[in-house]
Amino acid sequence: MDVISTIATLRERLAEHRRSGRRIGLVPTMGYLHGGHMELVSRAKAENDVVVTSIFVNPLQFGANEDLAKYPRDLERDSAMLRQAGVDFLFAPEVADMYPRPMETAVDVPTLGAELEGAVRPGHFAGVATVVTKLFNIVQPDSAYFGEKDYQQVAIIRRMVEDLAQPVRVVPVPTVRDADGLALSSRNVYLSKEERAAAVIVPKALAEAERLYALGADDPEAFENALRGFIESEPLATAEVAAVRDPDTLELLTKLQGNPVLVALFVRIGTTRLLDNSVIGRKPSANEGTA
Repeated sequence: MDVISTIATLRERLAEHRRSGRRIGLVPTMGYLHGGHMELVSRAKAENDVVVTSIFVNPLQFGANEDLAKYPRDLERDSAMLRQAGVDFLFAPEVADMYPRPMETAVDVPTLGAELEGAVRPGHFAGVATVVTKLFNIVQPDSAYFGEKDYQQVAIIRRMVEDLAQPVRVVPVPTVRDADGLALSSRNVYLSKEERAAAVIVPKALAEAERLYALGADDPEAFENALRGFIESEPLATAEVAAVRDPDTLELLTKLQGNPVLVALFVRIGTTRLLDNSVIGRKPSANEGTA
């Protein structure tokens, strides 16, 4: 595996593969890798000839009072994991490589980006869309892989790709979870032992949403209030977002029954924000379960 820190070098190394017609897959990350990231890598390896993983803690997507400085970093550990997984290129630029001068250009998907997590983290998704566009321009991948845990992020990147006619296939990969159901996240390292035990309220809330839906709950506002109350029955948890939306457009719903429903959670445990989601009420496709 080659570890590359400059845009020019990565472009030069990938040009030969592109000329040879090899398919290039990109796995963009902020590092401190876990099993969820490695599932993205595995999917990219299965579908491409060359795999590039990027590690870049992107300052554009952090707010003034967020955790940029303390975001966990361990490039040596991450490199070893990616090397063992058979990644071809690790692109690990410094901020000065990606942003040699303050950015005057931004990519934004303002309607989708102002919803849900974006409502409590203004500007966050513009930072995400900008850095992903820049990575797409640098790597020019055929496919790029993102975790479904960040459902809103995937929706925004898909819309961005469609609107800008970017020649990239966006591939969402199902969330990887610990044995107790908590979604794997680099931020889980922030949780104390007591907070980690409390954090299971997040996947339990998704199970509670399934239960309420199965019982016939139909009023979105009442449903959200019930989920918020369920989450905050855990003293260490604050439900910053507990929302139900259309899973394709993220629009508000007027009723739940008969529709697929995105349940989106953004929960603070102590000082750590945890993100999770599920789509309930979606009918199986016609060929699901067939050989």
